[in-house]
Amino acid sequence: MKMPETGTDWDMLKADMKARGGNDVKWREGKTAVYVFNAGEDVAQVQKEAYTMYMSENGLGPLAFPSLKQMEEDVISMGLSLLHGPEGAAGNITSGGTDSITMAIKAARDYARKEKGVKGPLNIVLPYSAHPAFDKASIVMEIETRRIPVTADYLADVDAMAKAVDDHTIMIVGSAPTFPYGLIDPIEKLGKLAEDKGLWLHVDACVGGYIAPFVRMNGGDVPPFDFEVPGVSSMSADLHKYGYCAKGASTVLFRSDDLRKFMIFDTKDWPGGRMVTPTLAGTRPGGAISAAWAVMNFLGVNGYRAKHRQVTDAREKIEAGAKALGFRILGEPQLGILAFTHDEVDPMAIWGKLFERGWFTSVTTEPPSLHLMLSPFHLQVADTYIADLTWAVEEVKKGNAGRKRKARYS
Repeated sequence: MKMPETGTDWDMLKADMKARGGNDVKWREGKTAVYVFNAGEDVAQVQKEAYTMYMSENGLGPLAFPSLKQMEEDVISMGLSLLHGPEGAAGNITSGGTDSITMAIKAARDYARKEKGVKGPLNIVLPYSAHPAFDKASIVMEIETRRIPVTADYLADVDAMAKAVDDHTIMIVGSAPTFPYGLIDPIEKLGKLAEDKGLWLHVDACVGGYIAPFVRMNGGDVPPFDFEVPGVSSMSADLHKYGYCAKGASTVLFRSDDLRKFMIFDTKDWPGGRMVTPTLAGTRPGGAISAAWAVMNFLGVNGYRAKHRQVTDAREKIEAGAKALGFRILGEPQLGILAFTHDEVDPMAIWGKLFERGWFTSVTTEPPSLHLMLSPFHLQVADTYIADLTWAVEEVKKGNAGRKRKARYS
């Protein structure tokens, strides 16, 4: 497509854009359980209005826009208070989970080099279930990733990870929860390993950081996973997931500002003068910062507890319905993600049948499983999902679908 010689009327463009979205997933109907977090129209309105109020402002210039600087500091302070950040803990807003993870690895790398004198090839040790963002960041920084098979209950194998650590390891990783399984790794054990061996432990709470504290407040038995574990050095927690903020907004958090300083870029050897940027980005969209601040203040603790109660109720209802159909839940999910497999019919074939009825969800490949990342709105459509799941299982059984293949774990 070439740029048109003359402009097009906005009403025509708007109609064109709406038509282009006609084949997109119907997430507003609740039939999407990945990519979008639907917390209701009230939250969506706050997102949109708060974002547009500051959509032209730039977080790159805190002197020019002290409003954004203060809102970012407020958001980080709220996040640290939820995640047991100790006195002196610090962090920044990033564009998303991959950004947060990348910046944590960069900080850990520079810390290892400057404070511990680590030289030569570097590596990080992480469970097989950890997010590919760790691989992406490691590729950019030429760091080896050592993925260790998970245990039979799909959790990080701390003993095996300990054996994989050496003098060139700059970070070990745990997830709270893992994306494929929705399970919280044994962070306390990983923290002890980190303390014993003087390692940097990063907890990837991109999915769980802004739901787990409220599930715990609601009575959920959520194990220690954040800075209350002494061995945790850094965390990533996405605002645009279960924080229900506008995309793209995440937080990267550090036990101390001394650790955070290893993330910061400070450049002055060019004609434009000194430039200090806390994260990889230069320009930082003001709308993402302002929308995060607005949503967190709009919902407050009670609002988040209510929204996350709906997520928990939806998960428990779907779990019960899936078990009644012969599915086996992987592990014991406690937050908003669940994965479930079947020993008699092919879950991937069931996914295909559900797709025919408009459901767009994810899958887990090891073992082959259906995967749901639930939002508050899914409580309204949980019965519909179970009914369609029942239909899909019956359809696949009629087609004599194959059995699942062996899982990859130790």
